[in-house]
Amino acid sequence: MGPGHPECPERLDAIEDRLLITGVADALERYEAPEASLADIELAHNRLHVAAMRGLSDLLNEELLAGGPAYSQIDTDTSINAHTWKASLRAAGAALAATDAVMAGEITNAFCAVRPPGHHACHDKAMGFCFFNNVAVAAKYALQRYNLQRVAVVDFDVHHGNGTEDILAGDPRALMVSIYQHPFYPYSGDQNPAPNMVNVPVPAYTRGMDIREMIEMMWIPRLEAFKPEMIFISAGFDGHREDDMGQLGMVEADYAWITHRIMDIARRYSKGRIVSCLEGGYVMSALARSVEAHVRVLADL
Repeated sequence: MGPGHPECPERLDAIEDRLLITGVADALERYEAPEASLADIELAHNRLHVAAMRGLSDLLNEELLAGGPAYSQIDTDTSINAHTWKASLRAAGAALAATDAVMAGEITNAFCAVRPPGHHACHDKAMGFCFFNNVAVAAKYALQRYNLQRVAVVDFDVHHGNGTEDILAGDPRALMVSIYQHPFYPYSGDQNPAPNMVNVPVPAYTRGMDIREMIEMMWIPRLEAFKPEMIFISAGFDGHREDDMGQLGMVEADYAWITHRIMDIARRYSKGRIVSCLEGGYVMSALARSVEAHVRVLADL
């Protein structure tokens, strides 16, 4: 994204280092992310959006060769560089490969440590550090490729997953449950959501125990009634109390608790099938510790 931007490569380094130091990495199967096909990306995105992203990338690369700028702005806080197109295809490709591995029974569940994140990417536009919606692409893929009838998306980022809502709203085969700080970027999610959306906006400074209570009341009954055959997680850790991107009061134990509750639903209705994708989390230590807590529960460590 450019120097000084919070959505930086060090995020994945911090996660990797933490999983290695704590020994969690030793218990995990590791997969490299392939590139998603454009046909799979277009399950969730307008063809014109995909073409525009590719065209913008090609143009930037041509200008770079002629001594042009290293970055091209999409909006005030989102930009691309020469590698963004390939990275975006691999981020979505990780979610698709994870879906294949889980559906094949090779692994029970997966965590995709990916950049760029995806949940702000709408059907027809990039925004909020996001270009393609990794979780929405994978959810649509699971419905089409494996003929699933019901998939759930769980989103616990500090920001509302407006892109995922844009793509999945009104699709009776998908249920999305989310919790996020409000009012806050992207200032959405509170205006007459579709029946398959369970949006839980919470005010700044809401603490973890209150968030757990709201999840128990608002998410769990809907997930139990829906009986998803597979669950996708937009796992944002910027709701951590140490993360100054937002003002929520969550800690590692809260992320572990949420993951346990999702695992409970998955065991009962989804044969344990979960694919989780990294979204936000911008203070390295808090991000790394929170991902460790999340992955420990997924891996049953």
